[in-house]
Amino acid sequence: MNEPVLETGPGVVGIDSEEFFGRARQRLGFDVPPALTDPTLVPASGDAGTDRMWQIIAQERPVRPAAVLIAVVDHAEPTVLLTMRAAHLTDHAGQIAFPGGKIDAIDASPRDAALREAWEEIGLDRGYVDPIGYLDLYATGYGFRILPLVARVRPGFELRVNKAEVDDAFEVPLSFLMNPANHQLHSKEFRGAERSYYAMPFAERYIWGATAGILRVLYERVYLP
Repeated sequence: MNEPVLETGPGVVGIDSEEFFGRARQRLGFDVPPALTDPTLVPASGDAGTDRMWQIIAQERPVRPAAVLIAVVDHAEPTVLLTMRAAHLTDHAGQIAFPGGKIDAIDASPRDAALREAWEEIGLDRGYVDPIGYLDLYATGYGFRILPLVARVRPGFELRVNKAEVDDAFEVPLSFLMNPANHQLHSKEFRGAERSYYAMPFAERYIWGATAGILRVLYERVYLP
């Protein structure tokens, strides 16, 4: 693994919630990308090694459509609600994640899947959640095609963590996650080619992989021209 490289760009030190949600509403929508379920269409990451990995995975594994909830809690200083996956799980045990999971036949849309999973995993009542729109589709090395739903969440909710799936739920300041000075860029090898991935360590929480990658996309979509 290479030493981390810190990203540069417009720093976002303090975040005004109205500005963030206003920008997000202008730039996001609810169109579902065809690549969510079409294995012949592969999302692009902008990193050649990662794009190559996703193309290989698309040929070897069935597409697994999924949706996650980027729950931005509308405090005076906004936060993002994250989870730590249960330590006993077979896949991604103990990793930091968004509430969410695979899209089931009962789900009317990816939005419904993300809200259902958030309720099942951490007891987040959808009555507190105001969906804003989808981010870009994000692929993983396990064949998942993840469609992230950005939402404004009204404070005052009470969580009920499902210990079968989640060990903990916690909030991280949005200003930390949207500051490129906190975006570490790492690389590792995949079948002879280098691919990049992000990490955003916060206190004792190590946010990396798909979760950090999706947060980086959120930064790029909301704050870059």
